[in-house]
Amino acid sequence: MGSIHFLKKEMYPLNERIEKAFDQSDVLVVEANLNEVGKVDMQKFIRVALYPGDESLEKHLSAEVYEWVKKELPEYGLPIELANKQKPWFLAMTLVSIEILKLGFDPNYGIDKHFLSKAPGKKKILELESINTQIDLLSNLSEKEQELYLMYTLKDLKITEQEVNKLIQAWALGDAKYMESIIIRKVKEDPRLSIIHDKLLYQRNENMVAKIEDYLRGKETYFVVVGAGHLVGNKGIIELLKGKGFLVEQL
Repeated sequence: MGSIHFLKKEMYPLNERIEKAFDQSDVLVVEANLNEVGKVDMQKFIRVALYPGDESLEKHLSAEVYEWVKKELPEYGLPIELANKQKPWFLAMTLVSIEILKLGFDPNYGIDKHFLSKAPGKKKILELESINTQIDLLSNLSEKEQELYLMYTLKDLKITEQEVNKLIQAWALGDAKYMESIIIRKVKEDPRLSIIHDKLLYQRNENMVAKIEDYLRGKETYFVVVGAGHLVGNKGIIELLKGKGFLVEQL
């Protein structure tokens, strides 16, 4: 099941086939169990997300990108003093989250959150990754990669609404080709982003497929929810599973 992590209440109820498939499963598998966000190692998070002491964003960005950050921040209600302590990957995520919430999308209505709210006491819950793994992935980007990630986040904030609406439209229609075109747009515009795209999407797909392959060889029925972007394209989970000889059918 492809997930959109932020949605609106009016996207529910979901299609009956989806809910029926969930009801008939034994195990819910998600990228990260958001019900266990309290187990995040906060000391480690602070260490990898924020600058210590006299270190600051200004010292780790080019003058051009830093000026761009300062220019954009007032629109998102984020004081420069607060932003200056955030590392580029975390600031990028902060700004996207602010914009998404401003547009009325809510993580509490995300697909993964929807099923996680229904599973306790009824189904086992497994993770393909974990919140800590995802934090490690972003924080381990090089400084140059983080600056590029932040730069393109700033560039795309202005078109977040239309991009998210396109993504939701593609998701609702089950249109994998349309969804792929939206996801790879940035890489086509700037090939420098391909290394970040590879780390944040394709390398994770390989790791996820290894776990899903184990589930498919077991006796239980697993309902697997991953970000919809992981399912599309030649390097997506669907094609990787087909390449391993599994039959994959879109409902």
